[in-house]
Amino acid sequence: MALCVGLLLACNGDQGQPPARVGNGTPARNDQALLDANKVLAEREERDIMDWIGRQGTAMRSTGTGLHLKLLRDEPGVPARPGQVALIEFTVYLIDGTLCYSSDGVPQEVRVEQEDVESGLHEGLQYMSVGDSAILVIPSHLAHGLAGDRQKIPMRSTVIYRLILKGLR
Repeated sequence: MALCVGLLLACNGDQGQPPARVGNGTPARNDQALLDANKVLAEREERDIMDWIGRQGTAMRSTGTGLHLKLLRDEPGVPARPGQVALIEFTVYLIDGTLCYSSDGVPQEVRVEQEDVESGLHEGLQYMSVGDSAILVIPSHLAHGLAGDRQKIPMRSTVIYRLILKGLR
């Protein structure tokens, strides 16, 4: 019986105690340090994107959110709208050229602005009409973010889409 009481006290002995302090300053100072570190990483990612674009030897449009796109084939027509189902063929690469995913020529369905895929893909589709093909450079904050996709896309990765919009419905 004494052993049971001892175990209970040992397990609950720190109840009511505040968690250990993380960092070595005030919360505001720690928050600022995190913001500063994130800013450095975002600036480095943007430099890497601009270097990649420069190596491609082509101009790309920047949307202001961080997405860069180049329409390779620009067909006349109405661009994709939120709620529509887009039929797309795609390949997805990391910025270093590593192939991550491909539809292998089989169109895949994505409901624009309503599917759990990269927000940069949703944004890019809204610049495209049926028959268009494009390259989308999607920074990590518009792709898979801090965690990556836990399969083929590492954390904080810029992804490159080569994309064809085959249909809309």
